[in-house]
Amino acid sequence: MNFYSIVRKLLFVLEPETAHTVSLRLMDLANKLGLLKLFLGKPVKAPVTVMGIEFLNPVGLAAGLDKNGEHIDALAACGFGFVEIGTVTPRAQPGNPRPRLFRLEADEAIINRMGFNNHGVESLIDNVKRSQRNCVLGINIGKNRDTSLEHAVDDYLSALTQVYSYADYVTINISSPNTPGLRDLQHGEELEKLLSSLKQEQSRLEDVHGKYVPLAVKIAPDLDDSEIAELAQTFIRLKIDAVIATNTTNSREGLHDLAQAKEQGGLSGRPLSQVSDHVLEKLVVGLDGKIPVIAAGGVFSVEDARRKMQLGASLVQVYTGFIYQGPDLIRNCAGVSS
Repeated sequence: MNFYSIVRKLLFVLEPETAHTVSLRLMDLANKLGLLKLFLGKPVKAPVTVMGIEFLNPVGLAAGLDKNGEHIDALAACGFGFVEIGTVTPRAQPGNPRPRLFRLEADEAIINRMGFNNHGVESLIDNVKRSQRNCVLGINIGKNRDTSLEHAVDDYLSALTQVYSYADYVTINISSPNTPGLRDLQHGEELEKLLSSLKQEQSRLEDVHGKYVPLAVKIAPDLDDSEIAELAQTFIRLKIDAVIATNTTNSREGLHDLAQAKEQGGLSGRPLSQVSDHVLEKLVVGLDGKIPVIAAGGVFSVEDARRKMQLGASLVQVYTGFIYQGPDLIRNCAGVSS
């Protein structure tokens, strides 16, 4: 039994959202005291260049764990090659009522219906400024819940404009299942309007700041093959810089914890692996090497990370696997290659 498995037993006694908060605060304290560096050593160096950015290694933290960018330095010390913070919205919002986070321990999974709870983009930027920024930093942006789909583009443009100079790349989140109607932005005219506007703003901001910050789009796993193929063509046509596959799923297929499975929200963890891999495989074919893919969903082992790389991913992201297995997972996977 390693040290993290003992810590996890203690944390898992707590209500999930409370455990989330406590664990991040403990991680910050351990980092300030130099304990993370002492026990974990230096992050694994296995450099890879994607989107024109050199990553220390190909294993990153997916968005959602550090919504407000309050724990960047401690998370980087855990060995991640890059850290993605957010999802952040232009204005602060409380998210959905608690309880909104549920563990399915028998399935090594999590269901969340957090609802983009965050302190707003200005607060996130203040936290980024205070950090040491010793890793590649992605910032994941979304729309406020009370902003209509008709005006969603305004929220994304506002967030992009504000975070642009602080991010190494920006992720456009149009695939969370916990903001009503958000996934409608993955299709048709709404998608075209949103991404065209963001690409235009990206070009303007490049001139203003003198640097090019890539745009990635995060998609859902609950797409059929024709939808994936259509998305791929849209991303190629609009010159999107990367695609993240995938977000959490609405599916409950194959779960053992049937009581928790009844909870609404997005499912992440081991049960997401197969469906996420399917989307990844179809997406890579559709993109035909023109756009890199960052794979997320069900990474719990070196074999999982290697499989996603073999399917065509350029980078992988971890979230739920990190909760269940701790920093060892990151370091074990960091040297993986296709």
